[in-house]
Amino acid sequence: MNLPKISLPTLLLVLVFGCLGCSAVDEIKTESYVDLERFMGQWYVVASIPTFFEKEAHNPKESYRLNDDGTIATTFTFNSGALNGFQRAFYPTGFVRDTRSNAVWGMQFVWPIKADFRIVFVDDDYSHTVIGRQKRDFLWIMARQPNLEDSVLEKLIQLAVEQGYSRDDIIFPLHDSIQIKQTSFLESKKNG
Repeated sequence: MNLPKISLPTLLLVLVFGCLGCSAVDEIKTESYVDLERFMGQWYVVASIPTFFEKEAHNPKESYRLNDDGTIATTFTFNSGALNGFQRAFYPTGFVRDTRSNAVWGMQFVWPIKADFRIVFVDDDYSHTVIGRQKRDFLWIMARQPNLEDSVLEKLIQLAVEQGYSRDDIIFPLHDSIQIKQTSFLESKKNG
């Protein structure tokens, strides 16, 4: 039997590109179905593992609007560095990648890159949600109000930990009226 000859560089390229899609990390679980109409609107980021540009974010909010073509107009705003800091805004576009569940999106900040965005959890009345990524590098716990009851927040953090996130990496962005509440919650979790 004659086997084709494959050069070492070609073999290495095949192995490298073939494994780019490989992952030793289990697939992150998402909601089985997200009603996009109900998911639209404003959300407050109450806890997160932030991206580099969110690390000093105060009053972070994300708003979604469903476009006629099925894309999602997104507005992310926050005050930079302080509660009264300069307001920054970003306008990525969401693309639903899994139309059966509507829980897996590509979020495009810069063409042509669509960042992984997964709705891990949304409660029955669409009042709080957990957004994650397959890499478990960033996380957003959001609510329709700028704060959550401690027991609800703890449940959502625990859900994120069960999905492979580190509790120690989660921060609590401050919102105008709840600075004391979130700071005390964070301290109680670190000490207990």
